[in-house]
Amino acid sequence: MSDEISTTANDASANAPVKRRAKSRWNISSWNWRGFVSIACFFLAWQGAVSLELPGFTKIPGPSEVVHTFVNDYLFTQSYWNSWLVSFERVFWGFALAQIIGIPFGLFLGTSKLFNNLVFPVFEMMRPIPPLAWVPLSILFWPTTESSIIFITFIGAFFIITINIYDGVRSIKQEHIWLARSLGASRIRIFRRIMIPAVLPAIAVGMTLGIAVTWNVVIAAEMIASDSGLGRLTWEGYVSSTPPVVIVGMISIGIAGYLSTMIVDIIERRMMPWKYK
Repeated sequence: MSDEISTTANDASANAPVKRRAKSRWNISSWNWRGFVSIACFFLAWQGAVSLELPGFTKIPGPSEVVHTFVNDYLFTQSYWNSWLVSFERVFWGFALAQIIGIPFGLFLGTSKLFNNLVFPVFEMMRPIPPLAWVPLSILFWPTTESSIIFITFIGAFFIITINIYDGVRSIKQEHIWLARSLGASRIRIFRRIMIPAVLPAIAVGMTLGIAVTWNVVIAAEMIASDSGLGRLTWEGYVSSTPPVVIVGMISIGIAGYLSTMIVDIIERRMMPWKYK
């Protein structure tokens, strides 16, 4: 009896440090202090390069000047935050339309041989065309500037999403489909139970790549054919020869893209919870 009690006590004492270590690991991982340090070092190096007037930094404003411009001219203005709202709205609609159309389009390309033979050659011919090459045609085709920018944004993500879905369908082993058919599974059941789960990782990759390209395209489109948005803000800083405004726009675009990527990451975790356990 005494041996059992001592064994139980030893087990409890052995488990206690483990729990404390697990808690400390959770605290460190939940606060990415290395990321904050790297960002602080980046701004310090930037400020030092400007102060020392290193080659290439003689005409670049330092972080202090950029922060001063941002706080005094943009932080409390409605037009600045309206630029955020306009760019986010364009990205949302372009990205959402690319998902709604690109996912079933890629599935049809991968599952229907007739559809593939008819459509895929045209798709492959149009895929290498840069999204910005569509700007003149979209301005002529769509009735408003807003719809043309959303269309260009859609084009930027559509081909990436579609080709990822298509490759995901092609990567499915035919043995799995043959086995399901031999067991009497219908085409709809095979599609729901085999193809959709197998294509989910490809959808996630397409979303991750698509959201980045969507921001690249919408910023360039705003510089060319819009009078609003973060891209237009950055372009106006360049035209007016005010580098601090350019950098304010660039940092705003970077933060907006990072927030969009975080939202996409949350959606991916909901789509594939088993991957993140």
